[in-house]
Amino acid sequence: MSRPLQVLYVVSELAPWVKTGGLGDVAAALPVALRASGVDVRLLIPAYPALKAAFPAAKLVARFATFGGAADAPPDEVALFLAHTPGGLPVYMLNCNSLFDRPGSPYLGPDSHDWQDNAIRFGLLSRVAAELAGPRSWLDWRPDILHCNDWQSALAPAYLHYLFHDGAGPHARTVMTIHNLAFQGLFDRQSLSVLGLPERAWTIDGVEFHGSLSFLKAGLQFADAITTVSPSYAREIQTEADGMGLDGVLRFRASRTPGIIHGIVNGIDTEQWNPATDPHIAAHYDATSLAAKAANTAALRQELGLAADFQGPLLGVVSRLTPQKGLDLLPPLAAQLAALPVQLAVLGSGDSELEAMIAGMAAAYPGQFAVRFGFDEGLAHRIEAGADLFLMPSRFEPCGLNQLYSLRYGTPPIVRATGGLADTVIDAKDVRRGTGFVFQEASSAAMFAAIRRASAAWRSKPRFAALQVRGMSADYSWQVPARATADVYRSLMDSHALDA
Repeated sequence: MSRPLQVLYVVSELAPWVKTGGLGDVAAALPVALRASGVDVRLLIPAYPALKAAFPAAKLVARFATFGGAADAPPDEVALFLAHTPGGLPVYMLNCNSLFDRPGSPYLGPDSHDWQDNAIRFGLLSRVAAELAGPRSWLDWRPDILHCNDWQSALAPAYLHYLFHDGAGPHARTVMTIHNLAFQGLFDRQSLSVLGLPERAWTIDGVEFHGSLSFLKAGLQFADAITTVSPSYAREIQTEADGMGLDGVLRFRASRTPGIIHGIVNGIDTEQWNPATDPHIAAHYDATSLAAKAANTAALRQELGLAADFQGPLLGVVSRLTPQKGLDLLPPLAAQLAALPVQLAVLGSGDSELEAMIAGMAAAYPGQFAVRFGFDEGLAHRIEAGADLFLMPSRFEPCGLNQLYSLRYGTPPIVRATGGLADTVIDAKDVRRGTGFVFQEASSAAMFAAIRRASAAWRSKPRFAALQVRGMSADYSWQVPARATADVYRSLMDSHALDA
């Protein structure tokens, strides 16, 4: 191919403007790294209020109806605008005021429940993605690859299958990325006709999933390649235990097309997360100046009201406070952790009962345990820099980012062996390669045993410093996953050329 590979990357979030989790960070970073490698990547995202405010000079490039006719179309104009991020990334913003011009979360209403018309909202995003990737596109620029992310854009491969496989012309190859299999985009059967899909799509080999229409299943069923955010998670989701009901679809696709499922660990923004330059922390340091890290520990203790002269390690937690993240394993250990002894700094929010239990720990052991509810970007950086160890006991974790931040900040992570945590943290028992502390069972006892091992290692300063340096020496940049992702694109194009 003489011109650069052209990729339409479809997302429902884009940091820093629209972000509820890691997807927004990935959307802001991976396409930029791909463009730096020579791939012509452009984003497609709903025109949320925050994006329209950020890009008031966005250029109108198309107006259109969708879902096949006025009766089924949204009640006001649908339009496509083109903007460019400060880094030069082209972003197509899909504007439909009745569907996307809403405050707050892109998925939830003011009552914290899903918007009732989410099927229409993200069906529109998927349908427009398919149109832009098919023979009837409104744009001169045509993608070779349509890259969909999570359930919000996962219906696009199904649209391409049902609309353009019957002699309607060539269309892009498709990639479906799973960031978290737990969120599947499930809607009732009536959504089929509203979304403009044919009745023949309502089969076990189509979009039907246990009596519901599943956006994510549709993407997994019809995408040409499936990627997810770590090799271990790619294996785990093909098992009954961790497949969230979709393991059968994934195993079937893998058996029919060996190598169709790829696990690619996410990167991190190594400029934003850099202890040598981080503007949020008290003292800068790197792998050659680890002694300066102690100033961050002292500053964090002062900020959170923790005892300054404590004779044990400080454990950090920055997380959603939910059972998925394994933080419910923490409260039963309060007395044991206090006696070990360790200090604990927690930042996060989530389950109200769990929040209350962790607040109770802090109240029972003032000066030793501290908690701040909500999210504070600066404090998250200060915990990464100031903690001696970082705790991530997740029951499942597709990739995880905080363990990568922790490794880069010389704060060895304590993790459960699941998903991306298993792929990125090597247990300290491996004296030549170890970077952290890994435990297997999702139990308070197993987690405490790992914390006790980590605490003992912290007291052996030369051994602990070697652990820190090894963690800080790895390459966590987005260039690594960008290369792996580009390889997936090229393999699809090569196989397409052979089929042709």
